[in-house]
Amino acid sequence: MTESSSFNPIMLTIPESFHTERLSIRAPQWGDGAAVNEAVRESAEQLRLWLPFAEKIPSLEESEVTVRKARLQYLERTDMMLHLRDRHTDDFVGSSGLHRIDWNARCFEIGYWIRTSRAGEGLMTEAVRGIEQFAITHLEANRLEIRCDARNVRSAKVAERAGYTLEGILRKMRRDSTGTLVDCMVFSKVRGSEFGG
Repeated sequence: MTESSSFNPIMLTIPESFHTERLSIRAPQWGDGAAVNEAVRESAEQLRLWLPFAEKIPSLEESEVTVRKARLQYLERTDMMLHLRDRHTDDFVGSSGLHRIDWNARCFEIGYWIRTSRAGEGLMTEAVRGIEQFAITHLEANRLEIRCDARNVRSAKVAERAGYTLEGILRKMRRDSTGTLVDCMVFSKVRGSEFGG
């Protein structure tokens, strides 16, 4: 499909929420900051190894500011953070979304983190599969990527369980919080051979 030069993703009408078997997945809302802050505080020790935002525990206000900015970006279609909530309790479970968006190629990166108390339940693999279907159905995705630090075995396992192919390892791609140069694993699925038609 060739995009018209006049295509503007802000004109896309897409749902703000959808469900998987155990999760309600939705765009951030005003007021979500407290739940996000609680989850980051609980999980900071595990998250800070891989995610810059967890290196310094945010204040409640900082978390709310982040959520509100994410909401605006979702509406603008420049970045699409998605919150994961337990369908039965409505508890905040973690965050995912579609990032590094290239609307011309319809290429999206799925990022994710889960709060420590809900790790190991298979929820993130379930979320990735749900977000993949959302991206295919509503965004006409041609390519979906998952990138992670090559040392992050748990994150890589999520990509593998969700059926993503390891395309390669980008060597010494960035520095971690200690200044060490680290490798990045790139997993993907593409339209035609791995999803859609």
